[in-house]
Amino acid sequence: MNIENYISGIVGEVVKDLYPQAADLSLQIQRTRREFEGDYTLVVFPLLKASRKSPEATAMEIGEALVAAGGDIEAFNVVKGFLNMTLRRSFWNDRMIQIASDEKFGYGEPNGRTVMVEYSSPNTNKPLHLGHIRNNLLGYSVSEILKANGNSVIKANLVNDRGIHICKSMLAWQRYGNGETPESSGMKGDHLVGKYYVEFDKHYKAEVKELVAAGQSEEEAKKNAPIMKEAQEMLRRWEARDPEVYSLWETMNGWVYKGFDETYAALGIDFDKVYYESQTYLLGKELVDEGLNKGVFYRRPDNSVWVDLTGDGLDEKLLLRGDGTSVYMTQDLGTAYRRFEDNKLDELIYVVGNEQNYHFQVLKLVLGKLGYKDWSNHIFHLSYGMVELPEGKMKSREGTVVDADDLIEDMVSTAMDMSRELGKLDGTTPEEAAAISRMVGLGALKYFILKVDPKKTMLFDPRESIDFNGNTGPFIQYTHARIRSVLRKAEEAGITYGEDHSDVPLVAEEIELIKTLDEFPATVKQAGDTFSPSVIANYIYDLAKSYNGYYHDHSILREENAAVRAFRLRLSSEVARVIKRGMRLLGIDVPERM
Repeated sequence: MNIENYISGIVGEVVKDLYPQAADLSLQIQRTRREFEGDYTLVVFPLLKASRKSPEATAMEIGEALVAAGGDIEAFNVVKGFLNMTLRRSFWNDRMIQIASDEKFGYGEPNGRTVMVEYSSPNTNKPLHLGHIRNNLLGYSVSEILKANGNSVIKANLVNDRGIHICKSMLAWQRYGNGETPESSGMKGDHLVGKYYVEFDKHYKAEVKELVAAGQSEEEAKKNAPIMKEAQEMLRRWEARDPEVYSLWETMNGWVYKGFDETYAALGIDFDKVYYESQTYLLGKELVDEGLNKGVFYRRPDNSVWVDLTGDGLDEKLLLRGDGTSVYMTQDLGTAYRRFEDNKLDELIYVVGNEQNYHFQVLKLVLGKLGYKDWSNHIFHLSYGMVELPEGKMKSREGTVVDADDLIEDMVSTAMDMSRELGKLDGTTPEEAAAISRMVGLGALKYFILKVDPKKTMLFDPRESIDFNGNTGPFIQYTHARIRSVLRKAEEAGITYGEDHSDVPLVAEEIELIKTLDEFPATVKQAGDTFSPSVIANYIYDLAKSYNGYYHDHSILREENAAVRAFRLRLSSEVARVIKRGMRLLGIDVPERM
């Protein structure tokens, strides 16, 4: 039961009796603002046409009818066009018992829908960086939230394991690597390959500079640089399955995959299916041929294949290069086809940065033109903003990115230092301190990123994210640990709190906490409808903040009235349960002690 829906039903019956012509109107019910007396408020302005009375008179008439009905609404007051309703105190005790007895509280029933969420989608020419971290955390959290809403979810990763980018790293390793391997260098495989991607760019820029000095324009020099031409030739050889190139490609990609898996494990994310561009681009080429045969696409004199989208408000889009090699759109067509065909998806969600907004507009249009509108209409691009640092934007080619592995370890180290300074690790063993520091460091990183609306560009400040005060992961984790400490002490003292306490008089802060707990299922639904973990993050913060204020002002274990004490312990237990459940939807663990 959602309280707002429950009240809407009660008020709806009264409104239908008073104003039959308003029976179909949707009622606006909201929590009463703190500065006014009452629990929930009805906005009466939409009812004035039916009542033919002033806002105040309409609100008064509805309020009197509600109280006269003798139900859960025991009092009311009117402020202009707003009817503030007060529920009987025993209602809140009953609602607390209902929440506590609902083992699946916050989770929806299975709805029969199958949704695939694609996230991560790394290139195999460099390690994961801070931008990938936002992508992975968003994708994983959205998947968990959609599951909580009753969907069957397939978490998918598309590895961009072919193309000019990996050829650049391969060529640079051939030229300058001297047989270096992850084992010989002591580097993670993805870091080693990324090192040679940066090396390629360094030599490429030097060659461009030489050609410009010799009289070529910069555009000409970029096309004619020998190292770039050699990388393009390597790509053609790869697509022709040249044994030497293919063997090197398999070896270097193997290094990268192992490195990626270590990073994913450190972040605590996983996938149900992994797709590889090298396995889907050929299907994409078949779809391009299909489009040519249908007259949807056209071939230019240089043998390249294009689609004209000017009639759709876009431009002409390349689908296949003149030398027969594919582009990103080619493999995305093949991948989308394979996913819908194999998994009978109801929806396919791509978690990809907002710089690819145009790409996904094109993908949907092209799929539709090929005759797959049932699929194209169920593709959603979860477009998110970039992550920036105080120093500015990151650039992979220049080696100025924030490496994901380094950032994770820095967060854990900083969490340990700050926790020690604040005495949060006092009395813990070295093993416990290490586990708590990792939990807090990762929680800080994940929460700081996920509390921001995905559409917004965000500024990441590592030290600010580990603050134990304010809207941060560690603040919420510490609140959970504090509650668990209280409950352990109660258990050690033999104090029970699971029985019915329906006659306990409640203070205002307790009622506010029950109201907030009651909103958890609706919050989970809203987060699923909008694909926004920030909705969950900020709800959990508000709950934790409210509980801390309550904990500060009211005794729990030292409360002399046994029934009141038991109720407060039960309320605390439910707050901890919802905090833990909500944080898990963000991929964040909360400690039992801290």
